[in-house]
Amino acid sequence: MPETAPQSPVPAHPAATLILLRDGPEGLELLVMERHAGLRFAAGATVFPGGRMEAMDHDPHWRRHWPNGDPPIDLAHRVAALRECAEECGVLLSRDPLAPGTLDELRRALAAGEGFAAALARVGAVPALDRMAPLARWVTPEMLPRRFDTLFYLAPAPEGQQPVCDGGEAVAALWASPRRLLAESGAGRRRLVYATRMTLLRLAGCADVAAAMACALPGRELPPPIVPLMVETPSGPVLRIPEGCGFSPLETPAEHVRLG
Repeated sequence: MPETAPQSPVPAHPAATLILLRDGPEGLELLVMERHAGLRFAAGATVFPGGRMEAMDHDPHWRRHWPNGDPPIDLAHRVAALRECAEECGVLLSRDPLAPGTLDELRRALAAGEGFAAALARVGAVPALDRMAPLARWVTPEMLPRRFDTLFYLAPAPEGQQPVCDGGEAVAALWASPRRLLAESGAGRRRLVYATRMTLLRLAGCADVAAAMACALPGRELPPPIVPLMVETPSGPVLRIPEGCGFSPLETPAEHVRLG
């Protein structure tokens, strides 16, 4: 019989995620949301707000919202991360504090299907794209049928805003420390996909927002892609990430990994 040629990996969709940070009673706290149990990807999982990039994220008009000089090459990713957070959790990383009622009006406009740029213009809000800093670029392993190439961003949370979930993709949102989220996952009370778990492990040692922001890459440097590989070892299959990527552990037993 003729040999069957190996199938090429499914292309990874460009995506972006925003990790909002604040100093709370538990020390460093992150904004996370619980995904709807009926979704095809990461159903019921606790994740950071984020999603696929859209054509509108590449619109040249976003350049005017960059305060000084030429915007970075990842401007569209920053727009996508900020947009997804506003759509899913109703929190907007804005340059200035928002007037009372502004967030409610923005949420109504987005829920009605108005474009992100038009909704921002309607309420007079300016996105703080320069306050976001890239932490990592996670790429879904090649053997999966649904793949994403996601830039993860860190940013201090805007003051005075409370998350309100869209009820579609996100059904709940909360502020919690990385250690608490990891402990709840270990106790079986919370589902974490692999990239979320690794990010929580990376930030669990940070005492406050300043320490967490120090984990981000300096200047305009973008993180290299981290593509986990499933590897057979004498102890069984593990998901392995490359040395020097900034995350640990480098190997996780396959039975402890949730990828979607």
